[in-house]
Amino acid sequence: MHAILSIRIAGTGHALPRRAVASTELDRRLGFEDGHLQRLSGVENRHVCESEDQIDLAVAAAEEAIARAGVPVCDIDLVLGACGIPYQPLPATAPLVMRRLGMADGAAAAHDVNATCLSFLTALELAAGRIALGQSRAALVFSSEIASRALPWQDQPDVAALFGDGAAAAVVTAAPDGRTGIRASLLRSYPSAYGACEIGAGGTRFDFHREPEAFAAHALFHMDGKELFRITHRHFPRFVEQVLDAAGWSREDVDLVIPHQASPLALDHMVQHTGMESGRVVNIAARLGNQIAASIPTALDIAWRDGRIRPGMKLLLLGTSAGVSFGGMAIEV
Repeated sequence: MHAILSIRIAGTGHALPRRAVASTELDRRLGFEDGHLQRLSGVENRHVCESEDQIDLAVAAAEEAIARAGVPVCDIDLVLGACGIPYQPLPATAPLVMRRLGMADGAAAAHDVNATCLSFLTALELAAGRIALGQSRAALVFSSEIASRALPWQDQPDVAALFGDGAAAAVVTAAPDGRTGIRASLLRSYPSAYGACEIGAGGTRFDFHREPEAFAAHALFHMDGKELFRITHRHFPRFVEQVLDAAGWSREDVDLVIPHQASPLALDHMVQHTGMESGRVVNIAARLGNQIAASIPTALDIAWRDGRIRPGMKLLLLGTSAGVSFGGMAIEV
């Protein structure tokens, strides 16, 4: 069986800030007893930017992915930024990463794709489509997140404790034999829960000059966990079935599940309600937290480095995002 988008993930990489922050350190800073935030969030540790910025992380992850792919930078003709939160509203983040990588003007197309936590999957599908159509030779897809910003530590410390910073990247090329690549890719949205996970300020919704109080009130991350759980519990198991059906796979065919690291509790819930064996699920949430769009590619790179991915294996990439959306991709490597 040939892939519907015949591509090869030639190399991956990830980068973390130097500073690691344990939940016990946050407990002491906020006046909680040791273990309080870890009990609420399930997250033991996360990395937080101090000396680095979002572009530093993106470039470090991209350089690692390029080196592991063995693809000359001059062969990359597409750079896709897949970040839930951009470096700045305008212009896109991808051209700046392209410049920092030393790529010449006009050498590639560079733009962003934003599907919040599912941005990497969305950008990966776009890159694969262009390569399969012969419109690109090699693509760099990166996700870089400073998730530790704008968190609601006063009102929702259990939510704020979920997040950590990081970046990851992948280099995608054509598959030489046509047998590796994407078997199925599916994205479905449930906008009835649009406001359940958001940062309202920063776009055109609130004018900073005319509505400073409303702007400030919506400048922090907000999450309605109960509403997100309701939507996910009701629809996600069926969505996973649809992805598997589209790929022509059963649960038993899947060698490794690489999910968005929403939270340790969310991963446990996914395992219970989708019938996936926990031993086949990459789980790094407790030690790195929720890295927004960087979660899936970071888990992918760590699984590859740990020897959990080998040629011929079937991978299932799964996630949820604000909006609310579900994403799934079946890949044979």
